[in-house]
Amino acid sequence: METDPKFSQSLGWTAAALAKDKSGGLTMAYATYLQDGTTQVGEVHGDQLIPLSGIAELGTGTVPETLAAAVRDESAAVPVADVTMCPVVPNPSKVICVGLNYRDHIHETRRETPKYPVLFPKYASNLIGAYDDIVLPPEVAQPDYEGELAVVIGRAGRRISEDDAPDYVLGYTVANDVTMRDFQYKTHQWMQGKAWDASTPVGPILVRPEEIDLDAAGIRTLLNGEKVQESEINQLLFTVPNLIATISVFTELRPGDLILTGTPGGVGYRRDPQLLLSDGDSVIVEIDGIGATKNTVRTST
Repeated sequence: METDPKFSQSLGWTAAALAKDKSGGLTMAYATYLQDGTTQVGEVHGDQLIPLSGIAELGTGTVPETLAAAVRDESAAVPVADVTMCPVVPNPSKVICVGLNYRDHIHETRRETPKYPVLFPKYASNLIGAYDDIVLPPEVAQPDYEGELAVVIGRAGRRISEDDAPDYVLGYTVANDVTMRDFQYKTHQWMQGKAWDASTPVGPILVRPEEIDLDAAGIRTLLNGEKVQESEINQLLFTVPNLIATISVFTELRPGDLILTGTPGGVGYRRDPQLLLSDGDSVIVEIDGIGATKNTVRTST
């Protein structure tokens, strides 16, 4: 995995720009990063990461109290540009994704508006860091981008009500649900198009829910500098609380689990002519107040 130093520094600028609340305090934002072969969780302070002692990665053992109580080792602060950013949660027990959750995307696919969320799985092996290369499998002819908001679960729960659902969110991050369309449409099930190893960027940071107003946040995807997707998170057909309530009916949600909430309209496969990913492409997914992934597309060797 390689870090883009210029973009890493822009992460610091973004975090710093968002890091002042009304009382002048710092935003609660965190990252899992790799330094000298060891993973570590750091709290974002401008362009620096301050390690949290005793926490190797955000995941199954990370609840809000864990983050709040951890000792900040300020003497070991490291510039973001000097480390490799891992997936925010490198080893979630579940990655549950949502399809057809923005009306403009539903319209472009010519499908009926779902009355129940369209759900499918990914796996921990599918995830890559926010700045890692997206390496296209040699078997795939139609790779596509899908910018998405990702929810990180912070408490275990089953049959969670919508009213209680916000209490189960550890934070939010950014994802690109890279999809192999030719494999996706081999059957009515989507897993074979969605669950490719090392294909899904997630990160670079986790922002605590009290630090972000999702109703005011925009999401956009840029391909080689051209804006190809743009919407607002408040356009989700099934909201974050609704998704948590729905999913927790049939499975226990656990700390570190990820929910990818769906993509807006503008995907490459539905364009005329189609706009699919190819070697050398730059793909950025950004969400206001949270951050951005930036990945270069490479063909496998």
